[in-house]
Amino acid sequence: MIKKSLYLCAFLAATCLPEMLIAQDSTQAEVAAVALETAAEATTALDSGNTAWMLTATVLVLFMTLPGLALFYGGLVRSRNVLSVLMHCFAIACLASVLWIAILYTMAFATGTSGWLGGFEHIGLKGINIDSMAGDFPETIFIMFQMTFAIITPGLIVGAFVERMKFSAILLFTALWLVLVYAPVTYWVWGGGWLFENGVIDLAGGIVVHATAGISALLLAKMLGPRDGFPNKLHVPHHPAMVMIGASMLWVGWFGFNAGSQLAANGNAGMTMLVTHISAAVASLTWMCLEWRINGKPGLVGIVTGMVAGLATITPASGNVGPLGAVCLGFLAGVVCYFACGIVKNKLKIDDSLDVFAVHGVGGIMGTILVAVFGTAVFGGTGVDDMVQQLSIQVKAVGAVVLWSIIATFVIVMICKFTTGLRVTEEVENTGLDQSEHGETAYQFE
Repeated sequence: MIKKSLYLCAFLAATCLPEMLIAQDSTQAEVAAVALETAAEATTALDSGNTAWMLTATVLVLFMTLPGLALFYGGLVRSRNVLSVLMHCFAIACLASVLWIAILYTMAFATGTSGWLGGFEHIGLKGINIDSMAGDFPETIFIMFQMTFAIITPGLIVGAFVERMKFSAILLFTALWLVLVYAPVTYWVWGGGWLFENGVIDLAGGIVVHATAGISALLLAKMLGPRDGFPNKLHVPHHPAMVMIGASMLWVGWFGFNAGSQLAANGNAGMTMLVTHISAAVASLTWMCLEWRINGKPGLVGIVTGMVAGLATITPASGNVGPLGAVCLGFLAGVVCYFACGIVKNKLKIDDSLDVFAVHGVGGIMGTILVAVFGTAVFGGTGVDDMVQQLSIQVKAVGAVVLWSIIATFVIVMICKFTTGLRVTEEVENTGLDQSEHGETAYQFE
């Protein structure tokens, strides 16, 4: 009986055990396959919330230029030149978009062989398709988001040469400036270049946008020469209401500019939005009070210019400061940028017509440097543990970018001077660029 039982057990083992082992191996293989698939999905999974926010932020930043900046600048010039300013902003937006797709994106964000310039594997967006990801949202959105920065940055420079520069020269200057200044500096700071490796802090463009545009605008205005009657003859803004409308659009769009640069819909983006708004409000009130005290009356153009100064100043620091730091930066922006406008025009005798350097350049540089102070825990900030070390990094980064912007801009201006020519004739300037350069008039009185 025992022998029969042993034989039965042996028979069952011989017939069933292999099948059990095969089934177990199959189950383990299936589990492993599922685990690998899950891991792969985890690394490339699209986050719909972040994707929706980045789509929104991209629209907001484009809204800053078209129509925000165009209306802001358009209202500040004389009526016979308003269409030329609108034309400049619109044409620059189109030109920058084409160049961004063709070569600028790969120069700024493709992996480079050195810390100075990105690679060229994405010329014409080669290798990028609908499945390409930038973190947890499509790379196509990241391309568009960064494109809007490349659009508004040369657009800011328009304010330095309004009412006197040839349209052909503007297009040539913009194209060369984007290639020689904007794309390399973007790679240095955001694309993994040498300043990025050194630990520089610039969330949304204190260096990349405002320092480059401000310095280049100042040099261009100097080399171009002043408008007729400068500085004794005052050119009053022809439409302050338009200025306010454009500035308000800039304020709204700036939330996409700064909070969108966090590249996620999270708590960091929320804090960035909050401090951005606080700085703008404080700077506006500070500028208004100064103007009220010095000139006797608070002006609409003044209060909105203070707002822009506050936004430019908080931009590089908005990812690291808290509300207290935002108040401090806003106050400093209102005071320093206000007096910088007078220094540029009255002391340096440079006709930076719409105060690009005094507002954007000074504000952006100041915010870039002072993030090392207000980003510390003492002021409610985060991300800055060693103030002295970070201050050294920020100052060196600003110095390098300012120097490069000066050198490259000088070369670009000389190229324009000997090809297209820089400045319109005196007759054209007196007639106005709207009719002379574009054959149109903003206001018809018939």
